[in-house]
Parts: sequence; C-alpha cells; structure tokens
Amino acid sequence: MFGSFARNLSLMGAGVALLAGATPALPQDGNDEARLRRLEAEVHALQRKVFPGGDGRFFEPEISAQPTVRSTVANPSTSAVTDILARLDALEAQLQRQTALNEENGNTIRLLTQRVEALEGAKSASAVVEAAPKPASGTNAGASRSVSTTKPAGPTAERLAAVQAIAKPQTDDPADDEYSYGFRLWDAGFYPEAQQQLTLFVEKNPKHWRTTYGRNLLGRAYLDDGKAKEAAPWFLKNYQEDKTGARAGDSLFYLAQAMIAMNDTRRACIALAEFSETYPALATGRLQSEYDAVRGKVKCD
Repeated sequence: MFGSFARNLSLMGAGVALLAGATPALPQDGNDEARLRRLEAEVHALQRKVFPGGDGRFFEPEISAQPTVRSTVANPSTSAVTDILARLDALEAQLQRQTALNEENGNTIRLLTQRVEALEGAKSASAVVEAAPKPASGTNAGASRSVSTTKPAGPTAERLAAVQAIAKPQTDDPADDEYSYGFRLWDAGFYPEAQQQLTLFVEKNPKHWRTTYGRNLLGRAYLDDGKAKEAAPWFLKNYQEDKTGARAGDSLFYLAQAMIAMNDTRRACIALAEFSETYPALATGRLQSEYDAVRGKVKCD
C-alpha cells in the first residue's frame, strides 16, 4: 500500500513537472509595452505610405465644398450684372462723344464748303495762268519779251533819258535797292521797265522779305500796262506762296481786278469773297475805298 501510494505520488510529481515544463512562460510588462510601441509605429508607417499628406493639408473637409459651390454659382451672376452696367455706361459715353463729333464735323464741313467755293476763284485763275504767258524762268528773256512787245522799235532817246533820270538807291541791302528801283520805275509810269526790273528782283531773291512786295508790284505793273493775262499769274503766285505775306491780301484783291479786266465776273466775285473773308482788316481798312469801287463794277450773288 505504501508502495502504491509512493508510485502514485511520483507519477503526480512527474506529471506536475511535465505540465510545468510544457506550459510557456508569461511575457513581462516591459516587453508588452515595447511590442505595442512597435506595432503602433508600423501602423503609422503604413498609414503614411497609403495616405501621404493625410494630415489635412491635402484633403479639404467635405463640408467645406458646399459654400465653394454656392460661391461659384453666385459670382458669375454678380459679375455679369456688373459687366452689363459697365458696358451700358461705356456705350452712353461713346454715344455722347459721337454726337459731339458729328456736330463738330458738320460745322467743319460747312466751313470747308464755304472755303472751297471761295477758293474756286483762285483755282479757276490757274486755268487762266495756263493760257497766259508764264513768268519767265530766265530774267533777260522775260524782260526782253515785255519790252519788245511794248516797244518793238526800242525806246526813244527821250524815254531812255527819262528812265536814266530815276536814281537807283544805294544802301547796305542791295536786294532791297533792286526792289525800290523797280517801284520807282512803276510809280513814274515806266511799266515795261518796271516789269523788267521787278522780274530781275523776284527771280534773284525768292526768299527776301521784300519778295512778297515784288511779286505783287510786278503783277500791278502788268495790270496797269493793260496786260491782265500776264498780271494774273503773278497775283496768284504771290497769294499761294505765302497767304500770310505782307502783300498776299493785295494780290488776291488785284487778282479779282484782273478777272474783271478779262470779263470773268464769276471768278472775280469768288476772289472778292475770299478777300473779304480772309483779309477783313484790308477790306475795311487800307484797301476799303478800292474794294468798294471794285465791288460796284460787278454784280455778285
């Protein structure tokens, strides 16, 4: 009995020892905490790999999308209304500018029409110039033509003596002396000689301050000599070369007289109208008496 009890006790002890050897040892607390930290690190690494930027910087919350949709719908409407109002304001301003421009253009056209009608006389006089002898390009040729036409047999000794009696000025301005000598010849009634002298002056001194006087006086020397066709080109040239010249207005007035002498009333009236409009100070001043006298010779509309 004692032996059986001992065997059983040994078997139990062996079983206990075997059970104790077969049962694994429980992990310690420190190991569990390290394992948890490792697992958490792996999970975070996996999250960063699958969802980069998942911290909110790259993904907007879904609730914030709704106001964005509403704003994109509302803004075009507000912008469209603003654009329409701006365009209406611009069109209204443009219409006002166009209206003012149309009025200005209308006034300009009216004034230009009047000017064109007035200048038609000068243009018509150009046609007369084509038919009339042109101012000589060579001084001697033009002068000899004028003298030979008036005095085919040459001047008499008496005339030569009278011309030689007219002294030529001698100043420090030789060009002005040439003009002054031509004026003295014209004033003494020696028109062919004045024509020759003044032609010489204007051709040699085209830029001299006296040239406007010279061309005008040359035209008068022809006109007073009964040669309206020869006078007209010089009056026209002097007016067209410089309309602000000291004798441009005179030339336009005497151009009208040349047209009257040629029985061209229409062109004479046009030249007179342009003269009174462009040079009112002359028409009511220095040339008033002559202007009134010439106006009495023609009937203008």
